Amino acid sequence: MKSSYLIKIVPPWGYRVWRLEFTPRHIACAAALSFVSLSGVGGYYLYAMDHAEARVRELRSLTDSQHERLKRIDAEASQLDGDLRALEKQNDQIRKMIGADGKDKSAKGSATAPRDGRQSLLERADDFKVVAARIEHLRAQSSRLQTEGNSLRTLALRVLNMRRLEDLARARMLAAIPSLNPVGGAIASGFGWRFSPWPEFHSGLDLTANYGDSVRATAAGTVVSAGWDGGFGIKVDIDHGNGYHTWYAHLSAINVSPGQYVRKMQTIARVGSTGASTGPHLHYQVMLDGSAINPAPYLNGVPEKVLAALGRS
Repeated sequence: MKSSYLIKIVPPWGYRVWRLEFTPRHIACAAALSFVSLSGVGGYYLYAMDHAEARVRELRSLTDSQHERLKRIDAEASQLDGDLRALEKQNDQIRKMIGADGKDKSAKGSATAPRDGRQSLLERADDFKVVAARIEHLRAQSSRLQTEGNSLRTLALRVLNMRRLEDLARARMLAAIPSLNPVGGAIASGFGWRFSPWPEFHSGLDLTANYGDSVRATAAGTVVSAGWDGGFGIKVDIDHGNGYHTWYAHLSAINVSPGQYVRKMQTIARVGSTGASTGPHLHYQVMLDGSAINPAPYLNGVPEKVLAALGRS
């Protein structure tokens, strides 16, 4: 006789009885089916958990990668911003140097620093858009400032060259104005009327010097004449090309010839006592537009009134 288990079900509204009979085989099958079902559910649950963890790791890796990219982009924006500020400063310095007025006011700004790593990917995407837009703005502004800087540097070179030419022209102009003592001696006889050794209007200065001392050109110019000239004895006349002539008289020897260009402080002759002279000295005379003027103010530099006149011209 088979062993079995019996389950009776009696509903409260009738007399019919439901009988369910189970054998050990049925119970074993049910247990096996339950085990398989539970194993399947557990396996699916483990698979889902593992997949979810993998997805979380992937999202974390993506988040970290985007965080690093945002850092690099922000660093690039900061570098561009620094370059832009340097260009603006350089352009301002060039403007000041060449005296240019007006300054282009350009919007400046630096990229927003990366936010906390816990913010959402959507917020990070928005950050990328903001930083990318800022970079494009900075790149455009930097390119504009570089172009402007190149133009300013070209203009500055032109201005500096013009100023250099003006300085050179002024230096040449000053070099052509008598401005030193040709022998370094004291004034023995001044400009104007004198009665010794005989009454006359003395149209220059007699400067003390020893026989054979060097005589220097008091300004750059071209030698007009170099030779004997009556009472002046041996004389050198230099035309400085600006209305000024300088005469050096009573010389013992000359080192230049007519038509020769001489530089300021160049030795042109030697002190002597030729012509109407009572002893070794240098007669030094300054002519301006054909008239003799007092050389004394020109012995120690260009006179202030002459410099002032140059400044007004």
